[in-house]
Amino acid sequence: MIAAQAALETRMLLRNGEQLLLTVVIPTLLLVLFSSVDIVDTGAGPSVDFLAPGVLALAVMSTAFTGQAIATGFERRYGVLKRLAVSPLPRWGLMTAKTLSVLVTEVLQVILLTAVALALGWSPHGDPFSVLLLLVLGTAAFSGLGLLMAGTLKAEATLAAANLVFLLLLVGGGVIVPLDKFPPGVRDVLGLLPVSALSDGLRAVLQHGAGTPWADLGVLAGWAVVGLTAATRFFRWE
Repeated sequence: MIAAQAALETRMLLRNGEQLLLTVVIPTLLLVLFSSVDIVDTGAGPSVDFLAPGVLALAVMSTAFTGQAIATGFERRYGVLKRLAVSPLPRWGLMTAKTLSVLVTEVLQVILLTAVALALGWSPHGDPFSVLLLLVLGTAAFSGLGLLMAGTLKAEATLAAANLVFLLLLVGGGVIVPLDKFPPGVRDVLGLLPVSALSDGLRAVLQHGAGTPWADLGVLAGWAVVGLTAATRFFRWE
C-alpha cells in the first residue's frame, strides 16, 4: 500500500506543471544563467564549481519543503488527507509514501542537475557517502518543516509563506550569493539555516574535497529533529 501510494504521489507531482517549474526548471535555469554570465562574484575558479552544490541544495529545498508544503496544504484543505486517514493505509504509511515520493523526485533532480553542471564544466570532488548523508539529512529537515507548515496553516497561507521562504533562502541561504558577502553578524545567523548548512556542506565536499562536514550535518540533524517532532505533534489532518 505504501509503495502504491508513493507511486501515485510521484505521478501526481510529475504531472503538475507548477511543481515541475519549482523543482526542475527554476534550479536548472539558475545553474545555467549564473554559470554562464558573470553576475555574482563566486570567488576563484569556475562559477559552476561554486554554484552546482548550492543549486543541488536548492533543489532539495524546493521539493522537500516548498513543493511538499503546498501540495499537502491543499490536500488538507480539500479533505483528501481526511479521507486517506480513514483508509486501510495508516497515517504513518501515508507520510512514509510522501517521503518516498520526495526522495524519488530528488534522485531525478540530482541526475538532471549533475548532468547539466558537468556539461558546463563542473569538476566535483569528495566522498559520495558524505554527499548522500547531507542530502538525506537535508531532506529530513526540509520535510519536517514543510509538513509542519502544511499541517498548521491554511492552504493559502501555506502557499504564500512557502514561496516567500523559498525566495528569501534563495537570496540569503548561500545558494547563489556567498555568505561571506554578508556582514559578520548576519552571516553567523544565516549559517544556521538548513539551506545554508546543506549548501555549505555540499560545497565543502564537492568543491574543496573536504572530509565529512560534521558541523553542517549537526545543523541539519537539529533542524530535522525539531521539524519532524513539531510536525508529528501539531499536524492537523483537517
